[in-house]
Amino acid sequence: MKKIIFTLIYALLLALALNPVFATEAEDELGAGAEADVADDGEAGDDGGDDGADDEPGYMSPPGYYERFMGRNISINVYNWGEYISDGSDGVMDVNKEFTNLTGIKINYTNYATNEELYSKLRSGYSSYDVIIPSDYMIGRLINEGMLLPLDFENIPNIEFIDGRFLAPAYDPGAKYSAPYTWGYVGIIYNKAMVFDEEEVGTWNIFWDEKYLGKMLMFSNSRDAFAIAQMRLGYSVNTTDERELYDCFNQLKLQKPFIQAYVMDEIFDKMLGGEAAIAPYYAGDALMMMAENEDLDFAVPEEGTNLFVDAMCIPFGSGQKEAAEMYVNFMLEPAVAAANSEYIGYATPNYAALELLDEDFRNNPIAYPEISGLKKTENFLPLPQEASRLMDRLWTELLSEDDTYNRMLMPVLLFGAALFSVGLNVYRVRSRRRAHINN
Repeated sequence: MKKIIFTLIYALLLALALNPVFATEAEDELGAGAEADVADDGEAGDDGGDDGADDEPGYMSPPGYYERFMGRNISINVYNWGEYISDGSDGVMDVNKEFTNLTGIKINYTNYATNEELYSKLRSGYSSYDVIIPSDYMIGRLINEGMLLPLDFENIPNIEFIDGRFLAPAYDPGAKYSAPYTWGYVGIIYNKAMVFDEEEVGTWNIFWDEKYLGKMLMFSNSRDAFAIAQMRLGYSVNTTDERELYDCFNQLKLQKPFIQAYVMDEIFDKMLGGEAAIAPYYAGDALMMMAENEDLDFAVPEEGTNLFVDAMCIPFGSGQKEAAEMYVNFMLEPAVAAANSEYIGYATPNYAALELLDEDFRNNPIAYPEISGLKKTENFLPLPQEASRLMDRLWTELLSEDDTYNRMLMPVLLFGAALFSVGLNVYRVRSRRRAHINN
């Protein structure tokens, strides 16, 4: 019964919003930004072929370092985000293949889509990984729950190439468990042919705008999705206040009927194919999409954004810790870090790798912004267990609500709202005519 009442109220409100009597003159201004120049995306990755395996990059580790395990038939299991390593396509370095050629260590390489998926896999106890690359807040959670092994940096000499700003992270006090891989931030990627007023993408409010009903995407992980609601409401992205978390949950519930899909890697096909108008996503991936579709652009909302670091770790239970540390060290080789950064579009914390990057990419303001130039930024911190569990529970509840009901209901609501709007206008016109005749 409550759902029916909500539906009727929602239809009435939507009808009033659609009624021309209440409309503003904003429609006349639509398209003002449609002719905006395409942003220079730097063509990240185009010059990555110079780092191919055949070119024998000059590695910086001590002589004989990579020969330790040669001929011992060792393999390691690497678990990484999708589209997050230079993989040999388009003539760039095939990082995993190069590592195997150099060391004799075979790589079993698999992908995950979210930090939460990674956590669930590790927590289940039915997986065995040697190297993982979580985000900052998840690293803190894994440390707190005893799920990571401390790194032996005697086996990772290339840690010296990491910029000092990344060597004292709040998520890993003492920097014992992680070695930085990339850094970046979140913004809004949008299709200029579908979002005509570019001021709209200057705020997170756009993800609650009924004008983009069915044309917006949302993160399919709890921490990033909650952060958008938190920033919109003026809360910290690290809030542990139960009332504030429920406020954000309610905001995400209000938003849900407008969302076309909750995505991670699926965003590439949807945004590149013009299936959606707007989506929140990471700057590095936005650059890659912009390079393939000139209608796409990127903006950072005025309320602020999340600045993040992804780092390499070794899970508790790894059967090949020293070989895993060799892989981490290889990923910190300047030539390898540069190849990865250019190919995936994310900024590298490796200061020696910066000197090897294509100049256009290194100077691209989306890939390498001045941190001070970002209006407001906040780093994710690991949340206390109680807050993490509450957020996970609320997120599961949000996603488990009857999607079929929402998807089927929206067209009916729109059609009913349109009929109501037309009827209301006809009634008003007739009323004015009668009043005119009577006068």
